[in-house]
Amino acid sequence: MFERYFNKRRMSRGIEIEDSIMTVTQEEDAVIEAPFKRHGLNVLWFVIVLFLGIFVVRIFYLDIVKGDYYADVSKGNRIRSTIIKAPRGKIMDRYGQILASNIPSMDAIIIPADLPKQENERQLIISKVANILGTTEQEVKSIFEIKNRDSLDPILLKENITRDQSLILLGKSRELPGVSIENTAIRNYAEGNIFSSVIGYDGKITKDEMVKNLEYIMTDYIGKAAIEKQYEKNLRGKAGARQSEVDSSGSIKKNLGNINPEPGDDLILNIDADLQKKLYDSMTDVLEKTSTKTAAAVIIDPRNGGVLAMVNFPNYDNNLFARGITNEEYQSIINNKDLPLFNRAVNGEYPPGSTIKPAVASAALMEGTITPDTIIDGQGGSINIGGFRFGDWKTHGPSDIRTAIAESNDVFFYTIGGGYGNIQGLGMSRMKKYENLFGFGSPTGIDLPTEAVGLIPDEQWKLDQFKEKWYIGDSYHCAIGQGFVTATPLQLVNYTVALANGGTLYVPKIVNHIEKYNGTTEYNNPEIIRKDFIEKDILRVVREGMRKTVTDGTAQQLKTLPVEVAGKTGTAEFGGEGKTHGWFISFAPYDNPVIAMVVLAEGGGEGDGHAAGVPITQEVYDYYFNRNK
Repeated sequence: MFERYFNKRRMSRGIEIEDSIMTVTQEEDAVIEAPFKRHGLNVLWFVIVLFLGIFVVRIFYLDIVKGDYYADVSKGNRIRSTIIKAPRGKIMDRYGQILASNIPSMDAIIIPADLPKQENERQLIISKVANILGTTEQEVKSIFEIKNRDSLDPILLKENITRDQSLILLGKSRELPGVSIENTAIRNYAEGNIFSSVIGYDGKITKDEMVKNLEYIMTDYIGKAAIEKQYEKNLRGKAGARQSEVDSSGSIKKNLGNINPEPGDDLILNIDADLQKKLYDSMTDVLEKTSTKTAAAVIIDPRNGGVLAMVNFPNYDNNLFARGITNEEYQSIINNKDLPLFNRAVNGEYPPGSTIKPAVASAALMEGTITPDTIIDGQGGSINIGGFRFGDWKTHGPSDIRTAIAESNDVFFYTIGGGYGNIQGLGMSRMKKYENLFGFGSPTGIDLPTEAVGLIPDEQWKLDQFKEKWYIGDSYHCAIGQGFVTATPLQLVNYTVALANGGTLYVPKIVNHIEKYNGTTEYNNPEIIRKDFIEKDILRVVREGMRKTVTDGTAQQLKTLPVEVAGKTGTAEFGGEGKTHGWFISFAPYDNPVIAMVVLAEGGGEGDGHAAGVPITQEVYDYYFNRNK
C-alpha cells in the first residue's frame, strides 16, 4: 500500500515537475520571443511613418512649393486666354481728315499645343489647310514645324484671308484641330500714293522685330516706316483678353468673360491734306513736261515748324503693304530704279547749289567781309586763279549783295567765300560755322525714324578723306553750294524757315498732338533749335535779295501771284555728265510769312530751276492763298 502511495506521489510529482518544466520553458520562450516581436513592430511602424512622411512631404511640395505652377498648368489645360487685339489709333490731318484707319480682317492661325502629335494626322491637316488657303503644302508644313509644340501662342498661317476661306475653316474646325481664325484689322490708307512718305505703313511683325519687342506676339502688326513706325507705341494700344473653357482639342466650350482692349492713341498731324494733294498733283503735271521723274518737296509753317506737306516722286501705295503685299508687287517696287521707297525729302543728300547763297551772304555780312553796299564786279563771267578758271552761269555786271542773290551771281559768291582782289573772303571754316548754325550738317530732329545729315566740309575733313590740303578753289565751289557740300530738301526748307521768320530755327514736326485713349491730349509743342544767331538787320537785307529774285531776278514768273513771294533758285551739278538738280526755296507772304517751301527736281535743273521748281511753287501758292476765297 505504501509502495502504491509512493508510486502515486512519484507520478504526481513527475507531472508537477513536468508541468513546472513546461511552464518554465514557455516563460523562457516568451521572454526570448518578446524582443523579436517588438523589433518587428518597430520596423513596421518605421516603414509606415517613413512612407507617410514621404507622402506628406510630396503633398507639401506639390501643393505649397509648386502649387501655383501646377494650378496654372491645370487651368491652362481647361481655361484658355485668347488675346483681343486693340484697335490701332487713327491718323488724321490738321483738319480731321482721316489718313489712316482700320478695316476688319481675319487671319488663319495655328495653336501649336492643339495640333495632333502624330505626324500622319498633322500631314492630313497640312494638306487640307493648304488646299483651303490656296497655298503649297510645303509652305504650311514649314509653319507647322516649330520647336515648341506645347506653345499656346498663335502662329500666323495666312493674313487677311477671304470670307469664303474663313467660313470653310470654321466649318471644318473639328477636322482641323489647332487651326483657327483670329479677328484682326488691317490699315486702310486714304490715297496711299500721296501720303505714304509721311504716313508710312504697318505690317506683320518679323522674328527680328520680335527680338526687340518682347511684348509682341507673332500675329501682331507693327509700324514699319515713317509716322507708323515713329509713333508705334502710341498707335498700338493695349490688347485685351477673352477667357474660355476649352476641351482637349482646343475647341471652345464656354466663354468665361472678357478683358476689353484699350484702343491706340489718335494722331493729329500738322499736315494739310488738301495742300498735300495739290502739291502732289502740281508735281505730277509739271514733271510730265520735263525729263525728270524723281523729285521731292516739303512745306513748313515758319511760325512754328509744323510740316504742312511732304511729297516724294515716285511714291508707292502703302495699302499694298497693309493688306499683305505679294512677292510680284514687292519685286516691282524694290526693282524700280527710281527707288519709290526712298524718302528723298528726308534722306536724300544733294549739292544744294545756289540755294545756299543766302546763308553765305549772311555769314559775310556778320563777319564784316562785306557790307550791304559793297559792290563786286562780275569779272566778265569768271575768276581765273593759278591757271584755273571758275566760271559763272552767265556774265553779271557790278552787283551788291541783294542783286547778287537775285541774279545768282557766282563770281560775287566766289569772292566773298574764298576771297579775290581786295576782299579777303570768309574761308571754309567761317562758312561752315554759319551754315551749321542754319542747320546744315546736322539732323533737324523731325519726328521720323531716319534722317540724313548732309555734309558741310572743312580743311581737316578733306585732309582726312583724301590726304589733300584745302585749296581756294574748294572754297569757291562750296560758296555756291557745289564741291563737297550736300544737304537734304528738309534741311533746305528748314533753313528757309529761319530766313523767313527772322532767325528762329525750329525742329520740324509732322505730328501736332496726340489724342489719348483716356481722353487727355498730349501736344507736340513747337521746339526751337536756336534763334537770333543772325542779326535781324542782316536777315532783312538777305530777304530783300530773295524778294528781288522774284521781282527782278530768276523767278519773275511768281510776280503774278496774289501775295508777295521771296525765293532763291538753284542749279546743282552732279556726276560727270553735266547733269543738274533743280532747286527752288521760297516763302510767302513776304512781310508776314505763313508758308515756306522747297522743291527739288532731281536731275532736272534746266534753266536754274525754272523747269520744275518755280512752276510747281506758283501753282501751290496760287491754290493756297486763293482757296479760302
